[in-house]
Amino acid sequence: MNPAVPTWAGVGASLVLVAVAVAVAWRQQLHLAREIAVAALRAGIQLAAVGAVLLLVLRHTGLAGAAGWLVVMVLIAGRVAGRRAAGLPRALPVATAAIAAGTAATLGVLLALGVVSAQARVVIPVGGMVVSGAMQATALVLTRLREEVRTARPAIEARLALGLSSADAFAPHLRTTVRTALIPVVDATRTVGLISLPGAMTGLILAGVDPLTAIRYQIVVMYMLLAAAALAALIAARLAERALFDDAHRLRPADADG
Repeated sequence: MNPAVPTWAGVGASLVLVAVAVAVAWRQQLHLAREIAVAALRAGIQLAAVGAVLLLVLRHTGLAGAAGWLVVMVLIAGRVAGRRAAGLPRALPVATAAIAAGTAATLGVLLALGVVSAQARVVIPVGGMVVSGAMQATALVLTRLREEVRTARPAIEARLALGLSSADAFAPHLRTTVRTALIPVVDATRTVGLISLPGAMTGLILAGVDPLTAIRYQIVVMYMLLAAAALAALIAARLAERALFDDAHRLRPADADG
């Protein structure tokens, strides 16, 4: 047994930390004690269930199972990001398509170049990180676009009235939105290792991997997250732009059904 990996008894003992958080919330009358306890319980159950399913996938289904798992993750991520932008026309299909495209392009390049191994035990966790990064960028883009449409509608419609196409009239808002959505991942890439040790690198070091090897893997992870976020953000913005305007270049309401 790897001494760096907690036993189930150790996992149970870590509930003391949850108890501390619950006690603080209760003591300060934050009305969050119950939510913290329920969240911790749900996290434990969900992760245990996912671990059991992953065990079956890795042992019995191989790459086909890994591909199916990634499809499920993309669908869930699309639903989460689309729900964040509720009110934006076709938010759900736009979010799902952007996340799928960003994930497929990024993971496809990594696999094609042999940067990551084409094994289920590698594809699933790496793919999960890519989907997560694409989801966050997509959610930020769509949420910001919805707010831009609501607040800047007069300016957009004024440009349309002057004869500009929908793309030209919306271009300043699209650029601002994409730039804002990419700030978190750009800042994370810029400060990686200076503020905190990232999860992939930390996990490998705890598993006994040489730090220099862990650093190489973390560099790949940061680059793939940056690429996935950029691709997903741009695709989400472009697809959302098309959904926001009809064939006559008229701006649709921001609260239209998706």
